Formats: sequence, C-alpha cells, structure tokens
Amino acid sequence: MNLPRPSSKTDLRSRFKQIWGYDDFRSPQGEIVETLLSQKDALIIMPTGGGKSICFQLPALMQTGLTLVVSPLVALMENQVQELRQRRLPAALLHSELSAPQRKQVLWAIEAQQLRLLYLSPETLLSASVWQRLWDPRLQINGIILDEAHCLAQWGDTFRPAYYRLGAVRSALLQHKPAGTRIAIAAFTATADPQTQQTIERVLQLQDPQVFRLNPYRSNLSLTVQTVQTPRGRRDQLLKLIQSQLKQSGLVYVRTRRDSEELSEWLRQRGYKTAAYHAGLGASDRRRIEQAWLTDALQFVVCTCAFGMGVNKANVRWIVHFHAPFLLSEYVQEIGRAGRDGKPAKALMLVSGWLDSDDQQRWKFFETQARSQQQTAQKLIKKLPQQGNVNEVAKQFKESTIALSLLQSLGRLTWSDPFHYTIHATDSAQTANSSNSTQPMRDYLKTRECRWGFLLRAFGFENEAMSFKCGRCDRCRV
Repeated sequence: MNLPRPSSKTDLRSRFKQIWGYDDFRSPQGEIVETLLSQKDALIIMPTGGGKSICFQLPALMQTGLTLVVSPLVALMENQVQELRQRRLPAALLHSELSAPQRKQVLWAIEAQQLRLLYLSPETLLSASVWQRLWDPRLQINGIILDEAHCLAQWGDTFRPAYYRLGAVRSALLQHKPAGTRIAIAAFTATADPQTQQTIERVLQLQDPQVFRLNPYRSNLSLTVQTVQTPRGRRDQLLKLIQSQLKQSGLVYVRTRRDSEELSEWLRQRGYKTAAYHAGLGASDRRRIEQAWLTDALQFVVCTCAFGMGVNKANVRWIVHFHAPFLLSEYVQEIGRAGRDGKPAKALMLVSGWLDSDDQQRWKFFETQARSQQQTAQKLIKKLPQQGNVNEVAKQFKESTIALSLLQSLGRLTWSDPFHYTIHATDSAQTANSSNSTQPMRDYLKTRECRWGFLLRAFGFENEAMSFKCGRCDRCRV
C-alpha cells in the first residue's frame, strides 16, 4: 500500500481510519505523526499501551521510501510485523532466527524497494549484508525509529554496545544519498527519567528534537508492595492473589530462568494453566507460549523480563512481581502490561522480610555485575588502538565493544561512521553516568508517600507529583 502524503489534518485522520479503523487520534498521537511526516527529530515518552507504534507506523506507510525500526526484542518485532501484515501492509523484519531463504527474501525486498517498514535489531542494522543495501544511493530512507529507547541507557548483562553506534548511522547513510536528502530520527519509550532522556538525545545525536512527554500515571492500576517473611510466605501470597482473580489473565515476573521454570512447575502441580517463559527458550516455544496466553489457553505466564515488550493483550487484570525488579524503568514497563483496556487492574510486588535474604543476594549480584562490567572495560581501554574498525578490534580484544561504549559515555570517543572510531585523550578524571542504580527502586519500596506520586517524581514530572494521591495504592489506603 503506497499512500500519498496527507494534505490536511482531516486527510490524516481519514488515512488513520482507513488503515486502523479509529475515528481520531489520542493526544498527542496526531502531533507526533505530523512531526515525523515533516521529517523532524523527536523524543517521545508515552505510557505503555498509549499507542506508540501507530505514531511511527502511519507516517512510514504514508511516504514513498523506507523507515527503519530498531527494536531490542525479536518478540516485539514479530508481533508488530504480524499485525501489519494482517492488514496487508508492506512491512518485514530481519533477525538472527530467520532461515537463510527468509533472510534472502527480505534483503531482496529491500533492494526492490517494496517495503515501507523494516524492523531489525541494532546488531542486524550494522551487519555487512544489511548495511551494504541501506547505503545504496537508489534506496530512499525517510527515517530511523528507535523503539524501547530506554534500553540504550541500561548497562549490565543486557547491555547492547551496538546501540552506542546508532548516532553515526544517519550521517553515514547521508554520504551515499542524493544531495538534499533528509533522514529523521525518533526515539520512543515508556520510561525515561531526565538522565536517560539526555543520554538518548546525546547518543543518537538528535537535532533540535521535538519532545513529547506523557507521565506514566494509570488511574485504573492500583500498586501494592507487600513484605513476606519466608520463601513459603512469598508463594502463599502469590496463590492468594491468583485465587482472588477468578481465573482472570495475569503475569508473574521472576528474576531468572530457573525461577520461572521451578515456580511454573509448582503452580501447574496445583492445577493452574501456566508456563515458564525466558530468553533461553527457542523461538517456536516462545511464540507458542505467547499465543496460548493471548488466547487465554494459559491463564498466566511465569516469566523473566524477556516477556512483555510489544505483547499486546488488553484484558490483563493483574501483575505480580514475585521478585522485585532492580530498576524503576523495568518495573513501570512491566506493570504497564496490566489494564490496557482501561478497566481496574492490580500490580503486586512481593519483597523479602528479615527472615528471607534472597532479595538482598539478588540485588548485590546485579550491582556487582554492573560494576564489574565497567571495571573490566576501564582496564581494557588502555590496550585499545586510538583509531580502528570496531569489528576488527572486537576480534582481537574480548569485551572491546563495551569498553568503546564506556569511552563514548565519557565523551572520549567519536565515530566517523558506525564502524570506525577515534579515542580522544583527556587529563580529567570522569565517571560514566549510570541508569542502572538500584537506589531509586530501593527508595520506592520504602517510601511512605503515594506510589504513583513517587513514580511521577522519579521520571521527572515534579509538578504533577506535588501532593499527588492516587487513592488506590497501598500507601494511600493506609
């Protein structure tokens, strides 16, 4: 479907209804669509379930040329592309789990300029076979969308060094495009505190971006943190909530693959329709579990953070964090799975009392791991060539891509293109900003103020947070 660019807001709404069936946009969807159609850079912070994907899908479909959507998870990409294809819209995805014939077919579609939307991971975007096709002067590229942009700022075991090279993509592509070509960059996320926003703008090299910020508050979602004294008490409280929900759909979040498998098995033995979901499963198993949950063949899934982003189910009535997440951004993302239909929903977090040290051990491991990662990178920095090709250097030095990212976060490295870097000497001692501090989450667990008021303040909505009381969280109900 190759739709002409709309000439008015009325025409824009008409196209919107033609494709998705909605009569009008939710604020500020219309303004975001107009911004991207004008090929201006943008930073968009909207709550989970706020309709972010439509904001970049509609402009992409209304223009001749290709829009690249950089996304962190295969499941997220597959769900969005599947919905687009069901509407017979020209979208495709590339990821490491595709078969050789499938990958070849998508690469051919890029060359033939048959696509309007191409979903891919940052690593796939920078792979040789894809990059070779993207810089073809004949291929029109309108924009680069970074979905779930908060992932760019999170260090630790899930850190993706390729994110830090994305800021050099636009200028490198423009060198191979006709004079006057414009490529806009837009970053979308549901959770970005002020520091993360600055990191996103800096790393992506956004140019005078239009910023759209909606606070994360969901009036239909009640938040509760409950202390449990023993592992048995934790399981008892989980069962109590599940039993109170009368077989309604939910999710149970745990920290590790082992936790998901052991807890799901324990719950199945008690007659519940559930399954374990984590990154260690094969693609077919993940899709099967997702589909079973979406169609209510499973009442709930016991999952790690690998589950959730991009999985759209409106009638989720409850979320349980069996273990506390380490980061506030992770927490807000995950509770955002509940109540997307606007009806009342619950989010319960279980935390250890003094008789159970498991939570403290998990937090300590996470903090040690993140600190160790940066310490290793700091030691390696002294061995790296001052200039080089990242792919060649990575063959010689393990963990070099993380070290280069750290240097960039310190302002000591620039990319001439996404593959070639230069390290700059400096006399000043600097430390990297980290979005991985667990202290905000620790403070959230202990706060005496309204849970939602705390979250509003943590994510930079100071005015809205003043004297805020949701009336539904455990603190407001005291």
